[in-house]
Amino acid sequence: MDMDYARTDGKNEDFIENCRLLDMDLDRRVGRQIKREKYEKFNQLDEIREAIVVYDDGKPVGGGAIRRYDDETVELKRVFVHSEYQGQGIGSRLVSLLIEWAAQLGYRRMILETGELLAESCAVYRKLGFTVIPNYGPYADMPESLCMAKTIR
Repeated sequence: MDMDYARTDGKNEDFIENCRLLDMDLDRRVGRQIKREKYEKFNQLDEIREAIVVYDDGKPVGGGAIRRYDDETVELKRVFVHSEYQGQGIGSRLVSLLIEWAAQLGYRRMILETGELLAESCAVYRKLGFTVIPNYGPYADMPESLCMAKTIR
């Protein structure tokens, strides 16, 4: 499957729509078990300067982003591949490209927040070399959160 991975930012309409679909998917999958409203303030798109949208023949089918956390660390944000495209390696490729971009920008480490309930996501991150770390920053007091990190340079 030949996908196009286009670099953009958090203002891109296709990226914004992908994030809306991600939120709907999370509401469907974990919304009954987790009060997701408390996460909204951590998922604003206005500070996202580096995003990638995945296209299949011009149709957006996924996306993800990175956001500066500190001088050495970048945070992986808003990764989602549409359900009919999952399981084809698109998410792994997308995250790999975001890791490459972060390294090009000079970051040494990537962190992310996910949840044990999102088993597929956790498997992708582990496959790409991420390991579980203590919950950081805003997620420190959220036991349903699972935080991971990877050295990228």
